Amino acid sequence: MKPRYRIFKRATGVFYIEDTATLHQESLKTKDKSIAQTIVSAKNQAQEQPALNLQLARTYLAASDPAVLERTWKIVMEAIMNGKHGPTQERWQRAIKDPAFDGLRNRRILDTRAEHFWSALKNGSVSTNVFLRRLHNLALDMSWLPWPIIPKKQWPPVRFKAKRAVTSEEHRRITEIEWEPERKAYYELLWHLGGAQSDVAALRAEDIDWTNQVISYARMKTKQVSILHFSEAVGKILKSLPNSGPLFPRIAKMHEKHRAAEFKRRCDRLP
Repeated sequence: MKPRYRIFKRATGVFYIEDTATLHQESLKTKDKSIAQTIVSAKNQAQEQPALNLQLARTYLAASDPAVLERTWKIVMEAIMNGKHGPTQERWQRAIKDPAFDGLRNRRILDTRAEHFWSALKNGSVSTNVFLRRLHNLALDMSWLPWPIIPKKQWPPVRFKAKRAVTSEEHRRITEIEWEPERKAYYELLWHLGGAQSDVAALRAEDIDWTNQVISYARMKTKQVSILHFSEAVGKILKSLPNSGPLFPRIAKMHEKHRAAEFKRRCDRLP
């Protein structure tokens, strides 16, 4: 059988490879004939005996990493989860329990084909798409995966639902019907300070500089310090809160997902 690929040398001395079926030409970026011949021989062998080529690839990989033949996606999931901390780790713990990952969890990485990923993406949600991308990228970065299972441009786009903030009118109605004083003050400060729920919930009386009317705190997510000058209206809210320790003792102890769910319930009750 006629070999599909051939090499030739241009006037520059650089060897090129040509696909005799498509006539596509590509530089081998070498002037060494022996190297060029090795490359074209490998490509022709891969074309003629794909199964043998795959077995050779497995053999070479096993020589450099003995665990590569048995490593599953569950190991990738555990590796990425153990590298996270706090709320991020909790999100990963929930993410890897996604039923869409059931077909991948115990599958060996080297036995994974594109259709296995497509099946998970089809049965999952936007979250599945996001977390599967990250698992795929970690496997590539760690050289546990020798080549991409799905090329970067072929991944389905991540499309989140439309999001928006509450309007001033919605904020007014939420605080008007809120009967619990601590929670009411919490929602008021969220509106005036524009801080994240966890950051505002963790505020302490010691974070307030009454002389300069400034409140400062380190953001939990970025560790950057936010320094905000507050108005008389905010000062009035702050004076209704404890003079020492946490400003919101009960809310500060709540898990972030419970605080968020509580706020969403109040938004959902709006007519």
